[in-house]
Amino acid sequence: MSQVFHAQHDATKFEPFELGTVQWLRRPGDNGNDTLSGGIWQVTPEEAPEPFDLPIHQDETVYIVSGHLRIEVEGGDTFDLTAGSMASLSQGAMTRWAVLEPTVEFFVYS
Repeated sequence: MSQVFHAQHDATKFEPFELGTVQWLRRPGDNGNDTLSGGIWQVTPEEAPEPFDLPIHQDETVYIVSGHLRIEVEGGDTFDLTAGSMASLSQGAMTRWAVLEPTVEFFVYS
């Protein structure tokens, strides 16, 4: 049987994340699926004042709703992501992220 996941962007539903906060649309493990998950991540430069290394443990696709992030891919390119930008990072990539403005990002892990 299939299941539908639905949510509205709701400030009261956000919870602490490694940096910033997250509102899950679909949590890891929902409906027995350990790989597919997604939600909205909010982070400010005050919460991440220095660039941070982030190894990509599973494919991650992001859409920037608002704000500005810079993602450097080890041995590759650097991407400035602002409102309307999208990126898809492959599992195994080594990245360094900088939060340049308060950012709202929709993400999917797969």
